[in-house]
Amino acid sequence: MIQKYLNAIIHLFYPELCMGCNQSLLDQEEIICTSCLFHLPLTKFHLDANNEAVQLFKGKVPFAFACSMLYLKPDSISESLIYNLKYNNHPQVGLFLGRRYGEDLLSSPVFEDIDLIVPIPLHKKRRRKRGYNQSEYFAKGLSESLLKPVNFSLLKRNKYQSSQTKMASSDRYQNVKGAFSCISPEKAKGKCILLVDDVLTTGATLSSAAEEILQSIPDCKIYIATMAIA
Repeated sequence: MIQKYLNAIIHLFYPELCMGCNQSLLDQEEIICTSCLFHLPLTKFHLDANNEAVQLFKGKVPFAFACSMLYLKPDSISESLIYNLKYNNHPQVGLFLGRRYGEDLLSSPVFEDIDLIVPIPLHKKRRRKRGYNQSEYFAKGLSESLLKPVNFSLLKRNKYQSSQTKMASSDRYQNVKGAFSCISPEKAKGKCILLVDDVLTTGATLSSAAEEILQSIPDCKIYIATMAIA
């Protein structure tokens, strides 16, 4: 009871804020307020065999399925969530979204065969600067809901690259060419791998990572999931 009152006093002076709208959260709310949760721009791609993510990767890399949780648009709830996750030191947003999306993916038979979840790695220089890899937190959340293990070391980022935000599609593919190495591929031999990242734009980064995995582990199968699609 004392702890409850102490928490209430702390919340009064230092309220937890919604990562979507920056308003104070109520006692029962976590990360995102009820209103933002209700208005999340969910794609429902996991229920659509011909969704936009699938279309984006066709002809680029062999894959079994691809999907994204949210539509990413300017001045939207999803933009606030991703910004807080990547640039405002709130890795818990990735964990929260991963848990929620994992629950959604359980409703799709497409993901029943997943053996392993692999997040896109950051270069060690960028990781030191940010303090964490946002895709790893998304992977952890997915793991908790899907009850599948995460392999944090299968992929290694070979080179530090500048931001691709303002690059043309062709430049992005050139920028990530040879960006990854597959480490200890024998540990994922014959596995169905769920490759995860934060935002899907052109698919260059994920395609490069998937190509490296498939070259090192020809008998594996690649699935793709991201927090958002731009």
